Amino acid sequence: MPTDSSAERRLLRHTLATLAYRASKVLRQTPPDFGAFRAAPGSRAAGEILAHLGDLFDWALTMTRGEPVYREQAATTWAEDSARFFACLQELDALLTEDQALTCSAEGLFQGPIADALTHVGQLAFMRRLAGEPVRGESYFRADIATGRVGAEQAAPRFEFD
Repeated sequence: MPTDSSAERRLLRHTLATLAYRASKVLRQTPPDFGAFRAAPGSRAAGEILAHLGDLFDWALTMTRGEPVYREQAATTWAEDSARFFACLQELDALLTEDQALTCSAEGLFQGPIADALTHVGQLAFMRRLAGEPVRGESYFRADIATGRVGAEQAAPRFEFD
């Protein structure tokens, strides 16, 4: 059974909070038809990428429980898939506060579902710009990102720019 340290868990939890902060900025106030937007023919639609974010964290949860299974769920609505994504983040964050050892490595969680999710949030940000609804840039180093704050509700930006 893999071992994990409190330092690894703290870093994973802060990474989840960072992901939640960045994702909340990209996922809120999207145009009504943004879920159907595609960067190019044959590419995933924004709504399909959002559904995939939920899939990634469902997978992460099965990994931490010792029964890793990846399942794809079809995209539903932007609101439902956003809620699913943040609910999965909250569940994983809560699991990382428990004393029970993880049944997978912290490195595996990071290099698999978490890093993939960071990539996809960046894709959605880029797609918003292509769709004419860009997300404002920000000094994320200055952002009020708090470990444990992994829901859709996040602190207001401290320093944004165009």
